[in-house]
Amino acid sequence: QVQLVESGGGLVQAGGSLRVSCVASLRTFSFATMAWFRQTPGKEREFVAGSVGVSRWSATIYYADFVKGRFSFSRDNAKNTVALQMNSLKPEDTAVYYCAAVEAVLTGNRWTRSLEYNYWGQGTQVTVSS
Repeated sequence: QVQLVESGGGLVQAGGSLRVSCVASLRTFSFATMAWFRQTPGKEREFVAGSVGVSRWSATIYYADFVKGRFSFSRDNAKNTVALQMNSLKPEDTAVYYCAAVEAVLTGNRWTRSLEYNYWGQGTQVTVSS
């Protein structure tokens, strides 16, 4: 059974930093598309950042416009781990952050569609106070 287990998150003041990590028990992790989404009450999950697995696109990391320059996505295929370093946090970044995976190479704007991902972590709360 595939499991995605997130850790990190917490409470931080505006302008501060947090790091969230995710370990995935995917046998084909190296080839999976991995991403972070976030969700606030009453809203749909929104794409934050992600990357494909080993492929001709594997050097590319995709970011939502609202996190460019502030958040950094990283991936360690040897440890089946992805992480999201979040700097210059704003109150509007407050959300539950989810790790997501699909054993496929997503291309184009399929990155941003939560329905494209079939494995999800339990979520970790990130709260940014003003």
